[in-house]
Amino acid sequence: MKLLLVTAVALIDADGRVLLAQRPEGKSLAGLWEFPGGKVEPTETPEAALIRELREELGIDTFASCLAPLTFASHTYPDFHLLMPLFACRKWQGIVHPQEGQRLAWVRPTEMRNYPMPPADEPLIPILRDWL
Repeated sequence: MKLLLVTAVALIDADGRVLLAQRPEGKSLAGLWEFPGGKVEPTETPEAALIRELREELGIDTFASCLAPLTFASHTYPDFHLLMPLFACRKWQGIVHPQEGQRLAWVRPTEMRNYPMPPADEPLIPILRDWL
């Protein structure tokens, strides 16, 4: 089975809310809410991939020193196994703005269950809720 390495971030604002992005139409799991991030290219570290994805998807810049490893997801989908480190980030430059037409929502950890998420993301909710 193919192993897919994807990196994700819990962007946390000053009010303790976490940013979720809705998967756009045409992508697998379209309509579900997830933590921003994306695939790690063969030449990248998870941190470098996350910095690139945040710039591409949200128009913000951050640094590896601002990314704190929090937990990870390990989930088997029908066609691949997903391994997804989740970082926490409270410091970035720029204003979060969707660059790919995706919907965004700043959500309190206690309200995350109101946003349908992919199976790999769901186990991360209680960890975030307890940590924040």
